[in-house]
Amino acid sequence: MFNRSFHNLFMESMILGATLLASTSAYAEDRNLVVVNGTQTNIPTVLAQPTAGIAKRTLSPNQTARFGDNSSETTIAQTPKIPAINSDVIVPETNSMSQVTSVSQFSDVQPSDWAFGALQSLVERYGCIAGFPNGTYRGNRAITRYEFAAGLNACLSRINELIATATSDLVTKEDLTTLQRLQAEFATELATLRSRVDNLEAQTAELEANQFSTTTKLVGEAVFAVTNAFSGSVNSNNTVFQDRVRLKFISSFTGKDALYVRLTGGNATTLKLPNGTAEGLQTFNLSPANNNDFLDWLAYYFPIGDKIEAYVGAVNGVFFDFIPTLSPYLDSATGAGRALTEFASSSPIYRIGGGAGAGINYKFSDKVVLSLGYLAGDHASPQAGSGLFNGQYGAIAQLVWNPNKNSGIGLTYVNAYQNRGAIFDIGSGGAIVGTAQANTPFDEVITNSYGAEAFYKFSSKVAVNGFFGYTNAKNLAGSGSADIWYYALGLAFPDLGKQGNLGGILVGAEPYRGGNPAPANDLSLHIEGFYKYQLTDNIAITPGVIWITAPGQNDDNEDAVIGTVRTTFTF
Repeated sequence: MFNRSFHNLFMESMILGATLLASTSAYAEDRNLVVVNGTQTNIPTVLAQPTAGIAKRTLSPNQTARFGDNSSETTIAQTPKIPAINSDVIVPETNSMSQVTSVSQFSDVQPSDWAFGALQSLVERYGCIAGFPNGTYRGNRAITRYEFAAGLNACLSRINELIATATSDLVTKEDLTTLQRLQAEFATELATLRSRVDNLEAQTAELEANQFSTTTKLVGEAVFAVTNAFSGSVNSNNTVFQDRVRLKFISSFTGKDALYVRLTGGNATTLKLPNGTAEGLQTFNLSPANNNDFLDWLAYYFPIGDKIEAYVGAVNGVFFDFIPTLSPYLDSATGAGRALTEFASSSPIYRIGGGAGAGINYKFSDKVVLSLGYLAGDHASPQAGSGLFNGQYGAIAQLVWNPNKNSGIGLTYVNAYQNRGAIFDIGSGGAIVGTAQANTPFDEVITNSYGAEAFYKFSSKVAVNGFFGYTNAKNLAGSGSADIWYYALGLAFPDLGKQGNLGGILVGAEPYRGGNPAPANDLSLHIEGFYKYQLTDNIAITPGVIWITAPGQNDDNEDAVIGTVRTTFTF
């Protein structure tokens, strides 16, 4: 009788130790931060791609991160619960272990297993086994003496509870005798384990007393950039050292939603190319010059049922906050983690309009997502010709199909009204891509834009993406209209040289006006190459070159050649 009981308890303790080891591993692995869009795309499926939980957003190949940099390879269908697609979302994700009351709840434990009886006793008699969220037990693991001691300690604690609550009839004399022997045998390990637990509790208490917030995570990005326009610029051959810092507060109130509050400061002014063209503008140029405390993004993501991820932008909202841009690896939206320029990041069609408004991603299936959104540029002004519905606006509809995780295609339509500033302005009033002729063909315009975007991943080391767009701008202050075109093809080489690195090449034409009535109507090309070297997990150095031919749609203008060395710190 004694031998049988000792054998059973020994096997039970071994199984429990393995369970605790598996549980510890799961907690460390499953609570990882998930990163969001182009891979990027930004997101838990929010919008098709963001991730949920205070976790670093996981970007899918057709997404981008508005603030983040890293990307994963999930498709829209696979993306997590919520947050932004082309932004760096962070939402809490819980994958903790769950208590089980019956051994039958473990999908990977069968009555024919050699340890079934011992495990059944631990689960149903003593109740000191916790399984994984997916209903598995994962018992095929080797354990150390300390892991065994951890299991033994848990079993001892449970038996003490049973005795204290007058249920000692559940504990046999033989089991108690065996436990006493095991306790003596593992006295050293148990003492060490209890000491570690005491230290952990003390550290936890210290963290709870001094923590920043139980609902908010702070994420930062700092950019140092040395830039020189060697030719073709008003500022040619003048080296500058510019910076931008962003602090992002990501709060979750339900575990499935995410509130983003971002502060930005910097001194990065843009290089001036001929004829007022916005070609070649880099992502880090989008900062409030010489402001050290500027709220430049405020947005909220939340799910509606199982199929809809909703987005509300209150400050500087843009369509690529929540809509997949299908630009794997190159798109970091306005962040400084991938391509150098706004044009190379993704199609200019996503930069028509911006401000405040809302949008949704509706998931028809794991492969098909419909996105709808509306943003108003003069949303805060009560003046005539302004406001949420009476001033400039942009309304977007997009359908994306991801047949698998290696490919995707999207069709996009944008209707917009602009009575001040540029067409491709993300609601700021100033152009961020394209020539002056394309951005301001008339003083007041209504535009209809059509775009197609696609990507294909040949292997884990090579991906291609491209886009084509056409915008028709109708003159509302007179007669006539303008045809505006833009297109590009890009190659990305993930992990080039080592894991985390990224090489990229893109060739295309920034928005230009076709049939331009001005004297010069030449084709201007944008050629860009960069190489991001991941120095550490938090520091990346990206040298690159941007070559603009015939800037301002004029062959008489000298080609612009811009060299940049960008260092990005993330924390």
